[in-house]
Amino acid sequence: MAQPVPHQASDKRRVKVYELRSNDWYDRGTGLVTATFTTTDDGRKDPRVIVESEEEPNRLLLDTRIHKQDGFQKQQDTLIVWQEPGSGVDMALSFQESEGCTLIWRFVNNVQQAMNHNTTVTDDGLSDDLAIEVPAPVSLPPAELGNLAEIESSMRMMASTANGRDALAKSIMAQNYIGKLIPLVEMAEDLESLPDLHRLCNIMKTVLLLNDTTIIEHAVSDECVLGVVGALEYDPDFPSHKANHRHWLDNQGRYKEVVPIEDKLTRQKIHQTYRLQYLKDVVLARILDDPTFSVLNSLIFFNQVDIVQHLQSNTAFLTDLFTIFTSRCVDPRRRKEAVLFIQQCCAIAKNIQPPARQTLYNNFIAHGLLQVIHFGLRHADVAVRVGATDIMISIIDHDPHMIRQTMYRQMHDEQNGLLDSVIELLLVEVDLGVKSQLAEALKVLLDQAPPMQGPQEQFPKTNGEFTARPRPSVGASDPQHELFLTRFYERYAPRLFKPLLDLESRTDMSFNSRKGFAAP
Repeated sequence: MAQPVPHQASDKRRVKVYELRSNDWYDRGTGLVTATFTTTDDGRKDPRVIVESEEEPNRLLLDTRIHKQDGFQKQQDTLIVWQEPGSGVDMALSFQESEGCTLIWRFVNNVQQAMNHNTTVTDDGLSDDLAIEVPAPVSLPPAELGNLAEIESSMRMMASTANGRDALAKSIMAQNYIGKLIPLVEMAEDLESLPDLHRLCNIMKTVLLLNDTTIIEHAVSDECVLGVVGALEYDPDFPSHKANHRHWLDNQGRYKEVVPIEDKLTRQKIHQTYRLQYLKDVVLARILDDPTFSVLNSLIFFNQVDIVQHLQSNTAFLTDLFTIFTSRCVDPRRRKEAVLFIQQCCAIAKNIQPPARQTLYNNFIAHGLLQVIHFGLRHADVAVRVGATDIMISIIDHDPHMIRQTMYRQMHDEQNGLLDSVIELLLVEVDLGVKSQLAEALKVLLDQAPPMQGPQEQFPKTNGEFTARPRPSVGASDPQHELFLTRFYERYAPRLFKPLLDLESRTDMSFNSRKGFAAP
């Protein structure tokens, strides 16, 4: 039942609401946000952030109370993230315009400052423009080798309080302090001064763990990234070991463009996302705290969504991508990379809104996605088979009818199609992960239950294992589905169950894995 919408301020801003589930951001929908005070039963003023659904104005996508310590943080110009105190769930608001983000952020920030100073939070206590108290500016010592010990201790002291961290972050960006520290890494290496390199590493850790989005984005920019990770190669916790982050990130061969991407901004986001992922998973993995981990995950996710949405709307790009599988003069490695690229796109699509996801799959299918799945399922490389299986399951998870219709058409035309590939792979596959996913996909395709309303999780996992799908309800079924089932049991079931039927008369129980499959 929809919650009643409380009285809200007239100035509403358009936002997307996201919720972090299993380290992935789930899109809860688009709506209009207000930050306002509601009156409780006992007459108290309750500061809240409320989002009404754009499509269903009587339904709330979000209604959260602003608490004293729930980690509200402003990231980039259009993003606010926080953690719900009761459930511990990470949430995010992605604004259409930076002005709206600034307005809501000022309200939240002022409310929390009033709470931290133990003053009464009231509607009248906030100014009309919700102005933020600006932290006093700080002065850092000049970026020189002789000052590294002082810089390290000053930063560490300032980073110990919330206001100090905010002031330090603003000072670092205002002075381009990261850019001034980077040349010191090369100077210390030339002098072979290990103590200075260790201090530079500690300083760079402190800077990145300030949990400031602007600083992190600047740190992974083209002009800074190699200098930043260069300083982090000399970790004083491992004095006899030197990492090779610069060698890894500077190797342009790691950036594989399956199809050339002409848009400069999209290419930059791809490179930035790769660097953020490397920073999260390798460089800072040992010391990463929860807030910084959340910031990095948010930046990666929103970049990925922007990249996928740009690429799927680029007809020329999609044509070039899927032509890889129809052209005869293509390097097999390029086809493999194309399957893995499409797999990544489908994985990201799971977290975007259903209409956008539907558009993505429609565009992919129109350009030949099902041929890609057919190709991948019959490939000798297990990575390609896993990729093709993941792509197919992403579509079935979203709308089983899409795949079922194609299989029915191929059955009707007596083609050796997608269902043939699934059956053959089930019989010979040795990878249990692929096998279990294919089995679950086949169960969903054969299910007689009526279509679900809205997106549902067709493949839930418990402790890493696939759980049984609910039994279908008995009712009126689609005539085409009845024909699909009839043809399946007449034509495909005998082949699928033949190994079981043959066991009765079989004396030799040794089996040849992947018999009959040839590398494309």
